[in-house]
Amino acid sequence: MPDVGVEEEEMGTGERLLERGHALASEVGLQGLTIAGLAGEVGISKAGIYAHFDSKEELLHAVLERAVTRFVADGVEPALREPPGEPRVRALFEAWQDWTEASPVPGGCIFVSSAIELDDRPGPLREYLVGVQRRWADTLAEAAERSRREGHFRGDLDPEQFVYETYSIILGFHYYRRLFRDEEAGSRARYAFESLLERAR
Repeated sequence: MPDVGVEEEEMGTGERLLERGHALASEVGLQGLTIAGLAGEVGISKAGIYAHFDSKEELLHAVLERAVTRFVADGVEPALREPPGEPRVRALFEAWQDWTEASPVPGGCIFVSSAIELDDRPGPLREYLVGVQRRWADTLAEAAERSRREGHFRGDLDPEQFVYETYSIILGFHYYRRLFRDEEAGSRARYAFESLLERAR
């Protein structure tokens, strides 16, 4: 059984399962997370896991929900407390990059890996992930639109295009950092985003 930190020791079993499930899914993929594998990680029986989740799909859905909750609490909510306009747009981008760069799990951003896994797998998990990502895109688009209304961005700005390019920067950053192990990936992403902001003003 892996070492368990003090914080995790204070969690209930269900919370520990989600924490370990999130970490394990980041390494083996969402579909690679199994009841048996998680049971071995946490050191309980498979029956102990079924006491909390009726099926593998329910477990995977709960793991994704856990990741969303952490991302919103750690990144989105603090960024939304920034003044509306460009400061909030910048804070949202930085929170997203920080989440990707200093991921709380060993395998990196579960949303990126899950998008690749689920893009051609119809079903509730894909629908949930698409819904989550659309809400995130809408949050970014609203922040960009508010920047336009505040006069920080030009009047003819297309918020949807702005979000598309922001997504592209983050996905490129993830690819270069995780796959290429490029130590300059973070600074390149920040430079690209500054260029995007300059064009948006």
